Amino acid sequence: MTAFEELPEGCIAAVLSSTTPVDACRLSFISKNFLSASDSDAVWNRFLPSDISSIISQFPSLSNIPTKKDLYIALSDRPIIIDNGKKSFQLERKSGKKCYMLSARSLAITWGDTDQYWNWTVMPESRFPEVAELLHVCWLEIRGKLNTLALSPNTRYVTYLVFKMINAYGFEYFPVELSVGIEGGHSSTKIVCLADPNARRRHRSRIIVTEPNRVLRLQRPNVRSDGWLEIEMGEFFISRLEDEEVQMSVIDIKGGHWKRGFFVEGIEVRPKEDH
Repeated sequence: MTAFEELPEGCIAAVLSSTTPVDACRLSFISKNFLSASDSDAVWNRFLPSDISSIISQFPSLSNIPTKKDLYIALSDRPIIIDNGKKSFQLERKSGKKCYMLSARSLAITWGDTDQYWNWTVMPESRFPEVAELLHVCWLEIRGKLNTLALSPNTRYVTYLVFKMINAYGFEYFPVELSVGIEGGHSSTKIVCLADPNARRRHRSRIIVTEPNRVLRLQRPNVRSDGWLEIEMGEFFISRLEDEEVQMSVIDIKGGHWKRGFFVEGIEVRPKEDH
């Protein structure tokens, strides 16, 4: 312990910056020198993304944060809105990995600008200025893309469709296809049921159609802590930063049945949790 305490603060900071944010906080309890080093800008600058300046430029109030550690905490505490309201950005608290959500406005929604089929509306509980409300369609097709240069290298990411169902119709008995993949590479596709997991119980007395067993067995969404529903779309791995596109889609174009009451907030891309 004495040897540790005698190390120059700069040496300690160099060691801490090679660990993780969680480890740096834990090691701060070793000594006063470790505490001082663990709070230093030299350490936390290593945990921040290399393109932090471009992110701050889109959210000017961040430039007033006094230390790099405080900046890291602010970015991991809650998402910030960037790209003129079309994306949100956040750091994963434990690792410092980048997280994004593509807003509904940044997605390609078939007939999304036709007010007969879709409506753009404000929902106070959304992080974005507006969300997409499905009014009445039989052809559901939503596509999104994100350049891999925006993400963290050597990271396995998971994508999630984030939405709400309000007085919804046409989703309880009909599956939807979700797909994720890197352009030109491997893609994964799954068939899911987007219906609110509580809808069948709430409205069972009004249902006169027998639910097919295949729909009963399909993956359904979960309720997030912010009140929205999310369902996993798929995974992909970023080994190194290359100029490629991650492509995501939500599709139901074969059944010909009408749907409504589907509110799209966006598609979230975040690091896979370690278990």
